[in-house]
Amino acid sequence: MLLAVDIGNTNIVFGVHDGVKWQRQWRIQTVHERMPDEYGALFGQFLEMSGLALAGFDQVVLSSVVPPLTSKFQMMLLAQTGVAPLIVNHEVDTGLRFAVKNPAEVGADLIANAVAAYARIQGACIAVDFGTATTFTAVSADAVFLGVAIAPGLNLAASALAGGTAQLPQIRLAAPPSTIGADTISALQAGIVWGYVGLVEGMLDRMSAEMGGNVAAIATGGLSGLMAPLTDHFVDADVGLTLEGIRLIGLRNPMA
Repeated sequence: MLLAVDIGNTNIVFGVHDGVKWQRQWRIQTVHERMPDEYGALFGQFLEMSGLALAGFDQVVLSSVVPPLTSKFQMMLLAQTGVAPLIVNHEVDTGLRFAVKNPAEVGADLIANAVAAYARIQGACIAVDFGTATTFTAVSADAVFLGVAIAPGLNLAASALAGGTAQLPQIRLAAPPSTIGADTISALQAGIVWGYVGLVEGMLDRMSAEMGGNVAAIATGGLSGLMAPLTDHFVDADVGLTLEGIRLIGLRNPMA
């Protein structure tokens, strides 16, 4: 049994894989102030409701882009499972080579996305993660991590508009029927949602051209369910892609 944990800026996603399939995956809010024991209790409750226990894992793999929480989770996971977690970074065996200037700067989630996307496509690919940021991770046909493009996420864009203006409200993200809004809400939805569709399609076209053309793209992240159906630029959408990449990295780095 493998426990995969992905700590993001907005959410923490974790899941249990039994060697054949994912048994369950969960998503909780990232709260910096929580202590390790509090997170341990939360994890234990979710697992217990599914008939599982924190003490039942052969391997634990941790991906984190929130440094203050990384050490907390290392402590908690070791204490609760008895297994020292493998930390995802460029130094572990990922099956990829890195062409970026400083591989240490690459986020663990981007590495996991790249690993999972390449395993699924078996060729040149781009993983687009619709999370706190919208990220585009490019991998070459011969498994080279080429680099990343990063844009503000949709929720960040919506919050920035609401917070930086006097009359624009915070909105629920949804695709309006027209790109021409007939009221304030639909105008904001059109600009943000359809605007981001244009951003995504433009970035994928440009990145694919730089990579030689005909590059497959996969969508993931919490907002992929909203965005992926609005464009024909994705061959697949999988909200669990990052966890799958974390699992695959765990398989390449078995415990001694």
